[in-house]
Amino acid sequence: MELYQARAELTKAMAHPIRLAIIDILDQKGPQCVADLTALLPVGQPTVSKHLSILKAAGILHYRKEGLKAVYFIRTPCIADLFKCLDNALAEDLRQKQNVWGKDLEGLK
Repeated sequence: MELYQARAELTKAMAHPIRLAIIDILDQKGPQCVADLTALLPVGQPTVSKHLSILKAAGILHYRKEGLKAVYFIRTPCIADLFKCLDNALAEDLRQKQNVWGKDLEGLK
């Protein structure tokens, strides 16, 4: 059960749209500082910093100092594979719903 608890904690740390967006941005654009991320997200710097802290505490992100800036990056790049898997599941679910909706609409004719 410890493995499942650890998995639950890790996924809980990602379970917010802003945190998912941060991971996606870092995966696509590479390492970013707080100011860069703030410019790309619809929230202010304190909120971005809070979400970065949560992701860092969960072990998803790490940072390095570049002068006065902290530049964040994904510790385990395979996290992008999880996103691809989630996107595939969402696309399949949408296809299935569209198929059902299409059949329902045909029945109304």
